[in-house]
Amino acid sequence: MANKNLRTRQKASFRLALSSRQSKPRNPLAVPARLRAAGPHRKSASGLRQQQRRALKKLLGSDD
Repeated sequence: MANKNLRTRQKASFRLALSSRQSKPRNPLAVPARLRAAGPHRKSASGLRQQQRRALKKLLGSDD
């Protein structure tokens, strides 16, 4: 029991020492950037061509 209490007291004093330090100022632009919802990205031109080629082959019923 004595060791458990000693550990608890050490953690509490350690936390007090960290909280008394001066912290860096927060970046005011970081929060709004994280809160913005990122939308889906557009496919590249080559990706669109490949998709159209696959759709055409599917329409024509070609295996190759």
